[in-house]
Amino acid sequence: MKAVVYRGPRTVAVEEVADPTIQAPTDVVVRITTTNICGSDLHMYEGRTNVEEGKVLGHENMGIVEEVGPGVDRIKVGDRVSVPFNIGCGSCRNCLEGWSSFCTRANPTEGMDGAAYGYANMGPYDGGQAQFLRVPWADFNLLTLPAGTEHENDFTMLSDIFPTGWHGVELSGQVPGDRVAVFGAGPVGLMAAHSAMLRGASQVFVVDKAPDRLALAAQVGATPIDFSAGDPVEQIMDATDGVGVDRGVEAVGYQAHDSAGEEHPELVLDNLVQVVKARGGIGVVGVYMPSDPGASSDLAKEGRIPFQYGQFFTKGQSMGTGQAPVKRYNRELRDLIITGRATPGFIVSHELGLDEAVEGYEKFDAREDGWTKVLLHPGK
Repeated sequence: MKAVVYRGPRTVAVEEVADPTIQAPTDVVVRITTTNICGSDLHMYEGRTNVEEGKVLGHENMGIVEEVGPGVDRIKVGDRVSVPFNIGCGSCRNCLEGWSSFCTRANPTEGMDGAAYGYANMGPYDGGQAQFLRVPWADFNLLTLPAGTEHENDFTMLSDIFPTGWHGVELSGQVPGDRVAVFGAGPVGLMAAHSAMLRGASQVFVVDKAPDRLALAAQVGATPIDFSAGDPVEQIMDATDGVGVDRGVEAVGYQAHDSAGEEHPELVLDNLVQVVKARGGIGVVGVYMPSDPGASSDLAKEGRIPFQYGQFFTKGQSMGTGQAPVKRYNRELRDLIITGRATPGFIVSHELGLDEAVEGYEKFDAREDGWTKVLLHPGK
């Protein structure tokens, strides 16, 4: 089959690789109909992780079940499914408590709880930027979808970024009526803004400098804040008469840049501590790494991010972090899509065939105007 393979910093290739097979009784093989390029994939693409050369990439996947193992009894051949990026065993303590993002069995990597498809440090699993994908523990992991092709671009967001955006807002503690500030208008930040609006926020500020992304934020009713036009903290404080916001979402991660393009991994955390009011909450779903050899400071290379913890403590703020447990949210979010309440596909800018993946990575990584979310269709 054809698949997108990592070949080094800023180098991916579409190559012929072995077809996936049933390796355990609880496996299925899915024919991929849509797989997305994620902002998290760019950390690997840019050489800022230890992902191994030859890894098949892709953790945002959906498709049709082609083959099932003898131990699978819920999922059937022909089912249309969303594949959560988390791989959970379904029976460890964390999975049983609803935290499949921290499964203790799926990932053999020492010191790592939690597994995923096609990602650095997340286990030996190939990704789904390919024609087919092996899914372990399929009865536990897969979410069934209505048959057909309706809502394809909305449903493809269920594997990661829609639940991740929702998780960021959930971690912040948002309740109806809250004002929320989302830093980062990439796909996850836009999903966080969409989620906050669905959850009854009175106002949502979205901070970025890319005009196309800020325009999408305005499209879902958020207030765009262009940090290239001035200090985003001052802009939000002015807009709230000096009060600040109740909740904040960090959707940028460890490669945060200022308006001049200089990297400051603590920048967004500092801004959120300043803009969120006392006793407010912050949800961090931007990726941070245990170590980052390419970081701009010696501390950051060790994964140490010295943000304004003293002010955070003094203001009595709370912070939740970590990868989203997709299964915690995806059924409800699926149903919001089916009923027309949620429309996460609004961020899609480009739909490409698998053979066009190299261009997709290049354009998305360069943040070229209009390249906000790239979908790959292996059957195109």
